[in-house]
Amino acid sequence: MLMLILLVLGAAAALVLLLPLLLRRYEILRRYSGSRLVECPENHRAAVVRLDARHAAESGIDGSPDVRLCECTRWPEHAECGRECMVQAIHAEPYKAGEAKADAKPIYHLPVLVAAFAAWYLGAIWHSHYLFRAQWMEAVGLTHAQVKHIVWWLSPHLLTAGVCLLFAYGVAWLLAVSHRKGVLPGVVMALLLGGAVAVMSWFGIARMPHELFVIEAGYAVLATLTVGAIVGGLQGRLVLRAR
Repeated sequence: MLMLILLVLGAAAALVLLLPLLLRRYEILRRYSGSRLVECPENHRAAVVRLDARHAAESGIDGSPDVRLCECTRWPEHAECGRECMVQAIHAEPYKAGEAKADAKPIYHLPVLVAAFAAWYLGAIWHSHYLFRAQWMEAVGLTHAQVKHIVWWLSPHLLTAGVCLLFAYGVAWLLAVSHRKGVLPGVVMALLLGGAVAVMSWFGIARMPHELFVIEAGYAVLATLTVGAIVGGLQGRLVLRAR
């Protein structure tokens, strides 16, 4: 019983000693959290920036916080700017989405093109003789000679590439409007979009032979995950820098 009382008193004493530091950390986090609307000194247009509140809180517990920008709607193309808007950002109040209008988060085309090509190339391998061409031919009811002739047609490849490109742009658009990036958000958005497409196409999908459905469903899931991972993972990373 005595040991329990001592533990409780010790915990209370530690809490009293740490309370001022915790309160200061909370105050710094509250002060520097949230998106802020500023006027970019370079183009004199509205931009939304975010301060690194966590770094400020960690560096300011025992002194002046080190305040720095961690996000801007003009990055990463203009990530090498001089940060002249820092003073504005520090003194600006956080705003809620919709209270002010700033430049929209752009869609980065290079990740989209890479993801579309990866999905198309994955489909070429998936339907090749190395994997499921034999099963696919049997399910569709085509002979080897017919498939060999179809392979050299240009229109199926262009159609597949167009579908992959359109899907990749759809994922990029969802990420842009939701202001998200990263592999996991990209995969989630791709699965949501793929699910919506599957629901709208279910009448045609349900009429597929079972063997063909399994092959195409496997490719669709793998391609969806690939596009989501690439577009989300390279969002804001693989870009053409402004000169």
